[in-house]
Parts: sequence; C-alpha cells; structure tokens
Amino acid sequence: MAECPICSAQNEEILWQNPQLRVIAVHNESNAPAFCRVIWQAHVGEMTDLAADERAEIMNAVYRVEAAMRQVFQPAKINLASLGNVVPHLHWHVIARFDNDANFPAPIWAPAQRKATMTVADDWPQQVKKLLEAV
Repeated sequence: MAECPICSAQNEEILWQNPQLRVIAVHNESNAPAFCRVIWQAHVGEMTDLAADERAEIMNAVYRVEAAMRQVFQPAKINLASLGNVVPHLHWHVIARFDNDANFPAPIWAPAQRKATMTVADDWPQQVKKLLEAV
C-alpha cells in the first residue's frame, strides 16, 4: 500500500494512547454511532506480526475499551472485529450494538433492516475517555 490511511491519519479523536497503540472514536459509520478503534501504531498487518507481549497489550486494550463502552452504553452486545481487508494495518473495531440500531442483529456493514430509533449521548467519547484514563 503506497500510503496507509491509518499511518497517515489526521484529526482523529484520540481517547487514549501510548507509544504502541491508540484508541479513537469513530464518527463516520452512520449505522454504528457507538464505535471505537484500537490501532497498533506501527504498520503491521496481522496479530502474528507482533511478539506475544505485544499481542497481549493490544488485546488488553480491546478489553478495556469494551468494558468502558459497556459501562457507558449498556448495549445489547459488543462486536469485536479485526478485518484489515481494505486497509492492512492492524486495528480492532469495538462496536456497541443495540436492539433498535439500524442493523441489529446483522453486522453494521450489512444493509440496514430498519430506521434506527436509538440515540447516544453527544459526549460519549469523553465518557469512554475518562474511563480509559482511570485504568
């Protein structure tokens, strides 16, 4: 990939970071208004590109984000996904799902089944950030 959009990302809403990874709020998925990404800072494509302690570090971050999102949203389910088919840079999607979101129980990237009737607080990223910083 000539230029990785994750490596060169700008204007991200960073909720937490350290030298190895960052957690961002995702606002451009219309069918998923409660969505975070956990991104490995270095450009690697797969979990097995990492050493065992690095794999543990990224998964612990995914678990922390899941726990914070469960506390903030009290969703019906949390979806975790690591795809990278379009952008082969290691990252995890952490998505709060609701019974009344546009796609539930199908994936957020499937065609919408209904008009979403759920709403989330405008300050949800700050709520998640506060919980992540407390750990």
